[in-house]
Amino acid sequence: MKKRNVITAIDVGTTKICTIIADISDDSGPRVVGVGISPSKGLHKGLVVNINEARESIRDSVRKAERTSNFKVESAYVGVTGRHVTSMNNRGVVSITRNDRVVRPDDLKRVLSAAQSIKTADDRRLLHVIPRGYAVDGQEGVKNPVGMHGFRLDVETHVITAAVTSIQNLVKCIRSLGMDIEDLVLEPLASSEAILTEDEKQVGVVMADIGGGTTDVAVFRDGSIYHTSILPVAGYQLTRDVAIGLGLPFEIAEEMKKKYGSVMPVYEGKSDDTPQPVVSKDGHGVSYQDLCDIIRARVEEIMKLILLEMPSSDYEALIPAGLVLTGGSSNLSGIAAMGRDILHIPVRVGTPSDLNGIADVLRDPAYATSVGLLLWGSKYEGKKQWKTGAFTGALTRLATQFRKLFQ
Repeated sequence: MKKRNVITAIDVGTTKICTIIADISDDSGPRVVGVGISPSKGLHKGLVVNINEARESIRDSVRKAERTSNFKVESAYVGVTGRHVTSMNNRGVVSITRNDRVVRPDDLKRVLSAAQSIKTADDRRLLHVIPRGYAVDGQEGVKNPVGMHGFRLDVETHVITAAVTSIQNLVKCIRSLGMDIEDLVLEPLASSEAILTEDEKQVGVVMADIGGGTTDVAVFRDGSIYHTSILPVAGYQLTRDVAIGLGLPFEIAEEMKKKYGSVMPVYEGKSDDTPQPVVSKDGHGVSYQDLCDIIRARVEEIMKLILLEMPSSDYEALIPAGLVLTGGSSNLSGIAAMGRDILHIPVRVGTPSDLNGIADVLRDPAYATSVGLLLWGSKYEGKKQWKTGAFTGALTRLATQFRKLFQ
């Protein structure tokens, strides 16, 4: 009988913590066996600001997933986001000095090592070094050079770095619960696994995950990652603007935004049909038009900020496949139509699909990162040396040294 292989993904978000446990024993893809969703406390804009509160929120989410799956979580793939994350594209080159001039797997490791030999500040560490494409003796566009003949091997990589202290705080929350970390994954990379198609990545596309605390942006070109960035503006700012503009408590403003919010009410036909004013369950009444005007202004700002993050001013040529929106805030009514009007490119809302098991609640843009972490884990299980930088390895070695010391 084939041994059951179980992986866990933990999305530590600003507004919610989502833990997913999946069985990847067979070839039909991950089968979700446990889901735990809890309100997030102790985090702000993707960063831990209160370790004790964050730890308890994560503990609650993990316990819910364990109860539904009857599995004990021992390690997990964990998402990373925040304004402290930066990225760049870098090249590495090595010579093939053997007599047969055949590229071997060891040469791939050497050239990737050369590509990540960049100067980083003492307070920053590598999070990912992702190969975008290889070149053998100047021949570009090579995806897998192993077995090819040549004198010179080049690689272009996408290098992502993160602030040491921000990552350490997150790692401390996870490990204090008795769990190891399989891999730290940048959240827009994870979300893209669940949302984007291979055709979109090949042609050129930008994905924007508008979550609670951050908007995670990832640009794909020629089938691989081209640019990543994190914007510290998202759903929290939408709710805050509604609360201030309409004089509402934050919780009521959040309820109003989710229940009635629309960025294009005229497109939805709600201008005449929706009663004036709209009323919350606690009896607060506000103008529907004022509510939508405030939300629209902030969403329009986020759209323009996404464009400013593009690495090229000619964004229409860079991303012919357009913009794919996901994350909880992409559930706002009319947001795709508004994006097309403002940006003049194709815009769609991406939702995780093709999930097996108890995954009904996960078929929502709000869980793109959570599902993406799961897909990342199942896809790159056992191959983390190609996708992860030195950061996780350094943390693991440090933990091992401490264990030996106390033993």
